[in-house]
Amino acid sequence: MSPALVESSSAAPPALWDPRDNVPESVRGFLEQKQPNNMLAFLNVVQQLKVQKRTGWLDYQMTECESIADHMYRMSIISLLIANPDVNRDRCVRIALVHDMAEALVGDITPVDPIGKDEKHRREEATMRYVCDEIVRPISAAGAREMLADFLEYESIGSLEARYVKDIDKYELLVQCFEYEQAHGGKLNFQEFFVAREWIATPEVSKWADDLIEARRAYFDSLEK
Repeated sequence: MSPALVESSSAAPPALWDPRDNVPESVRGFLEQKQPNNMLAFLNVVQQLKVQKRTGWLDYQMTECESIADHMYRMSIISLLIANPDVNRDRCVRIALVHDMAEALVGDITPVDPIGKDEKHRREEATMRYVCDEIVRPISAAGAREMLADFLEYESIGSLEARYVKDIDKYELLVQCFEYEQAHGGKLNFQEFFVAREWIATPEVSKWADDLIEARRAYFDSLEK
């Protein structure tokens, strides 16, 4: 074995990604004050969701596109429209509002990102535990507990409400695809995103998605006439 290979094999493994290393300076400043202002620190974490654009659209060179917060907000509105009486809509709204909160520090990691699905989940859970335990808890212990529980419920699809929000996440994506296609006069085509329809499981959201797909088909057919 060459000296170079020996040196390489004895090198320490790279450190795990840690949310504390990725806290914006604005947030760190509020937390490191003599009297920490956790409220402003947390609201500045949420601010990152308002300014970060969704990666999938940036990959298409679309600089004028929705933010992570835009996506979460409309998911919350959609959750209010669930008709199934067995579903607790208020819980769905809560889950929708926190399901992507970790992306404030992690970023919007897409399925094609080399980081990988398992590492994505590890980073997001670590971030939510950090934000809830170290930033939110001094403001509201109940709020911190509920935010983390709602996030973990979504990740594990641990309830009917979480299943609905998972489906609404995919449905909202498809709605946004169609809106961008229309805004560009059909010159953009996001057909590859519509594989997400296969991941929608609940009958109610499936119906919404199928109605959307039919409207989209009619729209593109009209452009050919």
